[in-house]
Amino acid sequence: MAKDYKKLAKDIIEHIGGESNVAQLQYCMTRLRFYLKDESKADTEYLKNLSGIVTVMKASGQYQVVIGSDVGEVYEAILNVSNINGEQTSNTNKQNGQKKLLNNFIDLISSIFQPFILVLSATGMIKGLVALLGVFGLDEANSGFYAVLNAVGDGFFQFLPVIIALTAAKKFRMNVYTALAIAFALVYPSLSDMAEGAPLYTLFEGTQFSADVFTTFLGIPVLLPPGGYYSTVIPAILAIWLGAKVEKGFKKIIPSVVNSFLTPFFTVLVTATLAILVIGPIATWGSDLIGLIFMAIYKISPTIFGALIGGLWQLLVMFGLHWGLAPIGILQLTEQGFTPILSNSGSASFGVLGVLLAIIIKNKDKNVRNIGVPATIASVFGVTEPGIYGLLLPMKKPFIIALISSALGGAYTGLFDVVVYRIGGLGVFSITNYITDSGQLTMNFWHRVISFVLVTVIAFAMQMFMKTPQLDSSVDSSKKKNKNQTLNNNELEKSRKQDIIASPLNGEVKNLSKVNDEVFSSGSMGKGIVIVPKKGIVYAPTNATISMVFKTGHAIGLTTELGTEILIHIGLDTVELKGEGFEKLVQEGDKVLAGQPLIIFEIDELKQKGYELDVPIVVSNISENADIFITDEKQLEHGDYLFTVVK
Repeated sequence: MAKDYKKLAKDIIEHIGGESNVAQLQYCMTRLRFYLKDESKADTEYLKNLSGIVTVMKASGQYQVVIGSDVGEVYEAILNVSNINGEQTSNTNKQNGQKKLLNNFIDLISSIFQPFILVLSATGMIKGLVALLGVFGLDEANSGFYAVLNAVGDGFFQFLPVIIALTAAKKFRMNVYTALAIAFALVYPSLSDMAEGAPLYTLFEGTQFSADVFTTFLGIPVLLPPGGYYSTVIPAILAIWLGAKVEKGFKKIIPSVVNSFLTPFFTVLVTATLAILVIGPIATWGSDLIGLIFMAIYKISPTIFGALIGGLWQLLVMFGLHWGLAPIGILQLTEQGFTPILSNSGSASFGVLGVLLAIIIKNKDKNVRNIGVPATIASVFGVTEPGIYGLLLPMKKPFIIALISSALGGAYTGLFDVVVYRIGGLGVFSITNYITDSGQLTMNFWHRVISFVLVTVIAFAMQMFMKTPQLDSSVDSSKKKNKNQTLNNNELEKSRKQDIIASPLNGEVKNLSKVNDEVFSSGSMGKGIVIVPKKGIVYAPTNATISMVFKTGHAIGLTTELGTEILIHIGLDTVELKGEGFEKLVQEGDKVLAGQPLIIFEIDELKQKGYELDVPIVVSNISENADIFITDEKQLEHGDYLFTVVK
């Protein structure tokens, strides 16, 4: 019989004092972690005896409701039947949340891009091929071959808001097709064409914030960013985030008998309309403000202007705010035949290129290289999105290095007042934009070449000398000590009625009852053992399938070939770190071999932050097994015998 998670969720909410008593909700591998405004309002004894709940604990300022393996489903059910905030850090943890705001924002964008990043890399390479054809004089007007390839390569980028809607909907727990309908409205051709046409009138004409009005909606002026919403990132994410909130609200007030069609009807109608009416003005005036600020800086110092444009260009494009500078540069090109405004942004793609080159040289991880190699090729041609969203943003520090090196390149071109004479290719092909109309290779050209080389070399060198995420995974799983208790694949094959489990860590062995967490020490989560690690790498303890990898990387579940379910929980209360200090090397559903690295974690960093590093390793379905026999050794290396589960 299927479990009624919705009923359990409502019961939990009612007996923790109602949703108004919840400041924040998080969850980890086994438990719901409530930050309650008043814990005295919670009926702890009732919850402890409620079917579906293992136990209730109070620790670290949290009211912890231990669910077990179904915690994810119960968490989702709670969010669906209430207005409880399960994503944002509340005032209860305000100081910690402020420190992590930027990291959370970066993680959000990265997680939205990860599912399609390889396709983005592939189409980016096609765009690079099209750019190469352009160097030889081909374009859509004179070559059908060029036109077709351009559509193949650029189509994915043009309609990026639609792809973003697909993954963002899952992130924000929204109906996918409703989200797609909203995104399609943003990139509807006639709406985008309107932004390129003649305006009806201009708001605030004669001021720095003049804005063209292309049409009106019930008398409200409709402002559109230049080029519409094609290829935009942040506007699409904001629209789907808003849509998820609107959809949730309508689900609660619309009767269930008509909910299935009226909820998407009102959600699309309200959200798409608000997105067009609100995001457009924000993007337009935000771009104008950026243009005003940067032009004021340019008048003071072209060098500082160049450094800021070079360093911030990728961020401006990400938010769609670069349009405040583009029209100024285009106007200068039209009037005087050259412009310094658009020259400084050219450094940005070479900063990304240099960092990516260092990453694929140093990092041998297959997943990193699968993204990194095509992303590097694409960045040569000026297509940086695959590299940024696939590697640099998730890794964070490499993204900062790319921005710093690009800023230095921008400062160099600003110092020598480098200008462009035309708008042409990107990446390495943009170099032709710096040749005069008469074909002369002046110092303007050579300064641009020097800056490109300078940025690439600086970015490459900085990344080579910096620690790249996953670099600590250079572990040879074949290098295991040949002790009598060390497992090998032959022994596993012979153990048909016994599941022999190896140690997944190097460290000191402790009794499970000694761990400072009642859920594990009481045996509620199953029988097992604790290891205090000496090295921050978790290895597969046997041949198995990854049944769960918690998104923060602090816990992992495996199912062995004989059906034993093993839970490895790294540290106590480390879910609070939200992934900081953890690196996942596998995904749910992966088949792994004994000794294969699964997770890397920063021991020193976790200790400095005051977290206990006990790692419980438990058999969560022990009720299906006769017993578990645990090693007598006090010190283990990964691969050494840990325990045997007898079927």
